[in-house]
Amino acid sequence: MAEKTIVVCNGVAPSNVMPALIFASSGIALDYEVHMFFCPAGAQALVKGELEKLGTPNPVDLFNTILDQKGKVVFCELAIVNKGIDPKNLRDSRIVVEKVPPFLMAAEGAKMTFVF
Repeated sequence: MAEKTIVVCNGVAPSNVMPALIFASSGIALDYEVHMFFCPAGAQALVKGELEKLGTPNPVDLFNTILDQKGKVVFCELAIVNKGIDPKNLRDSRIVVEKVPPFLMAAEGAKMTFVF
């Protein structure tokens, strides 16, 4: 079974989002089971058009690689009310909207955790 890796994004600045995407996509490249969690502070990055505002390497390509290779991307349900983000505006239908407890249960046994 592949090693499980957790990547948490807790901000929308490029210094939060880009390392989160790079670490997650790198884990995918190493055949790790990658679970990403976007806290309310980082949730805006998952809205359509937001990744395009960041720099290089191409954040859209990194994000698509994560989802295309079966990485799990979670949008914190609290951001719906907290940040006023409508899930219909998320950039991809494969993004999972859930609360923290289910994510933590899925994260159990992870060998590596990264928070940006």
